[in-house]
Amino acid sequence: MTPEQYVQEKAAASGSSFYYAFLFLPAPRRAAITAFYAFCREVDDVVDDMVDAGVAATKLAWWRSEVQQSFNGTVTHPVMKALMPHAAAYHIEARHLLAVIDGCQMDLEQTRYLDYPGLQRYCHLVAGVVGEVAAGIFGQTDPQTTQYAHKLGQALQLTNILRDVGEDAMRGRIYLPVNELQQFDVKAHEILKRSYSDRFVALMKFQAQRAQGLYDEALALLPAADRRTQKPGLMMASIYRALLTEIERDNFQVLHQRVSLTPLRKFWLAWKVQALGRL
Repeated sequence: MTPEQYVQEKAAASGSSFYYAFLFLPAPRRAAITAFYAFCREVDDVVDDMVDAGVAATKLAWWRSEVQQSFNGTVTHPVMKALMPHAAAYHIEARHLLAVIDGCQMDLEQTRYLDYPGLQRYCHLVAGVVGEVAAGIFGQTDPQTTQYAHKLGQALQLTNILRDVGEDAMRGRIYLPVNELQQFDVKAHEILKRSYSDRFVALMKFQAQRAQGLYDEALALLPAADRRTQKPGLMMASIYRALLTEIERDNFQVLHQRVSLTPLRKFWLAWKVQALGRL
């Protein structure tokens, strides 16, 4: 299997909504974003599949070394072999990849966030930096597009957090800020035990409104000159915002199930952005 086949299979197997946004890109950009996304999946899987925290920490340390060595000319992992030929063309730097690893390291060391600024830091590393790299691959021409990409990454990550409250609780993680749980009188043990209440729904409505606001802020930041090149990001915004709306319509029944969109609906939403140029 070639490195290119490896990253393609990694991206497709994830079932992620990102895959649908990649479909409409020209081949070189599609190859670059697929390799970068595969890198993010590899690193994220270290934590998601964790059985022993010590082993996971060792694996992340190995990835740090692999990133540094790759940018120094010695590449061993198929993901890095697929990614490095695109690094210079799309301004992908070691600091970007190391930031993603830093975000995953936070998942090893932290299962709670005291307040929203703390959660923002996490979202910046695991999603904002990803958005920054993706914007460059898609064809960014205006520096302000980086601000849009960071804001959109934050919105997407918050949507992920709301969707995965139940799954994350099974891993002992609660990303919803502690001071906001206290504000709505929701106890951590209620989430860990998948116990619904009006208080929980009120908390989730508050979180969803924040995410919706971030989508609005992100779209307002996107310069007109880059609206065409950033269509893949707009596809992601369309798909994830539809997912957020479904979660809201379902009255935030996320503790016992994972709300999702069908592949056909994801493709339709992506195609609509591609064809019409708007959400």
